[in-house]
Amino acid sequence: MAKYKRKNSWNDGGDFSNSDLLWYAKGVGKMMSRALDDRASWWFYAAIHGEYVNPNTAWYVTPPAFPDWGYVTSPPSVPTSPLPSTGDLALYWNQCQHGSWYFLPWHRGYLLSLEARLREDIKGLGGPATWALPYWNYFGGTNGSQYQMPPAFAATTLPDGKANPLYVANRYGPDGDGNIYVPTPAGEAAHPGDPNYTNGGVTDTCMTNDLFTGSDAQTPLPGFGGPDSGFSHSGSPHGNLESNPHDLVHVYVGNAPNSSSSVYGLMADPGIAALDPIFYLHHANIDRMWAVWNASGNANPTDPKWLKGPSTRRFAMPGPGKAPWYYTPKEMRDLGALDYTYQELTPLSAAMASGVAQRLALLGAPAPAKKGKRKAAARTLPKKTELLGANKGRLRIQGPLTQTTVKLDAGETKKLTKSFAAPSETDLPDNVYIKLENIRGTSDASVLGVYINLPEKAQPRDSREFLAGQVALFGLRRASVKDGDHGGEGLTFILDATRIIDELHLAKELDAGSLSVSIVPSRALSAKTDITVGRISLYREAH
Repeated sequence: MAKYKRKNSWNDGGDFSNSDLLWYAKGVGKMMSRALDDRASWWFYAAIHGEYVNPNTAWYVTPPAFPDWGYVTSPPSVPTSPLPSTGDLALYWNQCQHGSWYFLPWHRGYLLSLEARLREDIKGLGGPATWALPYWNYFGGTNGSQYQMPPAFAATTLPDGKANPLYVANRYGPDGDGNIYVPTPAGEAAHPGDPNYTNGGVTDTCMTNDLFTGSDAQTPLPGFGGPDSGFSHSGSPHGNLESNPHDLVHVYVGNAPNSSSSVYGLMADPGIAALDPIFYLHHANIDRMWAVWNASGNANPTDPKWLKGPSTRRFAMPGPGKAPWYYTPKEMRDLGALDYTYQELTPLSAAMASGVAQRLALLGAPAPAKKGKRKAAARTLPKKTELLGANKGRLRIQGPLTQTTVKLDAGETKKLTKSFAAPSETDLPDNVYIKLENIRGTSDASVLGVYINLPEKAQPRDSREFLAGQVALFGLRRASVKDGDHGGEGLTFILDATRIIDELHLAKELDAGSLSVSIVPSRALSAKTDITVGRISLYREAH
């Protein structure tokens, strides 16, 4: 039996009646009392994920302004000095893995390290020696009722009247009004007619994937856990779990008070996100979802490159003593070996794990044979993808909707159409992906919905059959810095457009030679907001 069990933060009403949350608040308060250069401080740990406090980095805002740490609205009261030693800066800070197959194992080690630090402080304050980090399962509860942030994080004081370390001023929620919830299907249903998010909700659809990296009939690119990569602080296409729900929860929880604000919530930007205590409960849920995915029969990578971690920089956390703790993805892949578990760890049913039958039914093909227990899928060899078409030139995203045209290549369209000739379980039509390349800007607190052939004058909220998906621009500012880790390449996203292309094929709309693509921000962007997309392209991928 595991020594530590992470429990649902909504236990006992999600307020300070939940002892896990009360001790979390006390432990956070103790860590916040330490100096920035102390490896055991809240601030040092936040900077391990990412920071805007070292003026010698390329992404530090010059002249100083938000999101530099000195411009974060209190609470919390964020320090900007003293900086750690040059050695500590290089070893520990700015490590978070995004757009990478290391996203999940790196964050698991990060949580374990912070949790161990908190546990020591909690024990010193008289708390339980088996305390474990709670998680926020925004899909949980009766009929998905736990989409709301647990009340303990909205309270300004603790039961004893002292300031609540879990309370954050720069936290705005989907509507920018301080009401913090996640627009899951249940969250959306509780806010009917809300004009502030038109792009669809936060979902757990990624849990039906059967490949960690790569694609097959069940798993769209780049896979559940992310693309094969080196050490990656941002930039590359995000894995399916990372894109939704991870990125969307970050941006919807943080958000901004209005579309023209230069200030946004801490959770919306990886350089300030880990300052917010809700960050760690969100990531505990993402870690839990990975554990459920594994418990459902899905396999982690066996490639030595994944098992050993990146060759350019080792994953390092502050150890219990003076020496750092180094770890690899191999050491993070098994919950049992790490001596912890989750309150909710029920494997998915086989029925939830197949979208192939629905696709064949739509296309009028025979349904696939029923399968028994779900088996782990082996990682497939990289498939050759062919460009179907692309728009012309850079696209600036402004106002409530921005539209462009993707001209389709006649030869590739013919190959795509041919793949629909006799669909079956063993001969499925091509998958089609829409790719948003090199998105640049400074507005991390933005969610963009991507629609294909949205009818003129249609209301996006009521036209989700045309919605390929949504992308949250978490990390946009840092990925756009020319002298930063990724040379200013910006963010790139891949969305599965297969369902929409199937519908367009049935309606014979692929014969037109072009498709329209509409980008719809969750809230209309002001003229001051500068977000550009380098190119929008469509690709076909044969099975």
